[in-house]
Amino acid sequence: MTPRALITGITGQDGSYLAELLLEKSYEVHGMVRRSSEEKYERIGHLRDRIKLHQGDLLDQFSIAALLEEIEPHEVYNLGAQSFVPTSWNQPVLTGEFTALGVTKMLEAIRHTQSKARFYQASSSEMFGMVRQVPQNEETPFYPRSPYGVAKVYGHHITINYRESFGIHAVSGILFNHESPRRGLEFVTRKVTNGAARIKLGLQDRLGIGNLDAKRDWGFAGNYVDAMWRMLQQDQPEDYVIATGKTHSVRDVCEIAFARLGLDWRKYVHVDPALVRPAEVDLLIGDASKAKKKLGWEAKVQLKELIEMMVDSDLEKLRAGQR
Repeated sequence: MTPRALITGITGQDGSYLAELLLEKSYEVHGMVRRSSEEKYERIGHLRDRIKLHQGDLLDQFSIAALLEEIEPHEVYNLGAQSFVPTSWNQPVLTGEFTALGVTKMLEAIRHTQSKARFYQASSSEMFGMVRQVPQNEETPFYPRSPYGVAKVYGHHITINYRESFGIHAVSGILFNHESPRRGLEFVTRKVTNGAARIKLGLQDRLGIGNLDAKRDWGFAGNYVDAMWRMLQQDQPEDYVIATGKTHSVRDVCEIAFARLGLDWRKYVHVDPALVRPAEVDLLIGDASKAKKKLGWEAKVQLKELIEMMVDSDLEKLRAGQR
């Protein structure tokens, strides 16, 4: 039997890597996309003839239910959300609707139409916020510091609630920051790598950054989607922290990116107060020992290799006349 998977957020960074992984494993891959006057499928352009896209919306439970009845997926990966933390300050209600209530609507639809399907919820290290312990593991209390983090905590707990109340095989992956050349330009790592490449090519002079001292546990998205798949293959549904276990500052990212291009980052990067968050998350570092023990998963790409990969990709795109 060919396994079938439905991915929400398939046009995003994680969705595109997950679709590739599942296709390699001979899955029939379906993606839910919101209707838009402008289609933005560049991350999955190379997969379009191998996947099936369906219109649906996390805010519309009936469209989700109809889609589940049509596809009858064995696995559902809920990666769709308003995922940019700074935007969550400007659009907190919308963030709550997509990132929190959207999870409930998906779980309700599964409960009533495909209760045997296995469900993956994309939880986030932003739930830890003002961290209660270092490093953070599956038992660390949450203290979110943004509307996005708060919404993700809701999504996380409602997933546990449906697992325990209705017996749905539902898991949450608490993924720490994960990047790639497919990362959106609004995220700090891609902002730095793209900015460095633009400066190298003479397309801009300076790069404004918010908090250079913020520290994160950064891994490679292509490596992290493998952990998502492994979680849903387990007999017992459990939640897992996925991380490298190493922390670096935004300053470190700048240093690596500019050094790759033979530049001194200090000559070009300046702190822009307008980019500093109202409430900062200063230190995130994950303990993925449970994932290593039970899933056989571990981080394979370290920060230097990751940032250099992104810089090389941005340089190539800019030389080719792309963004």
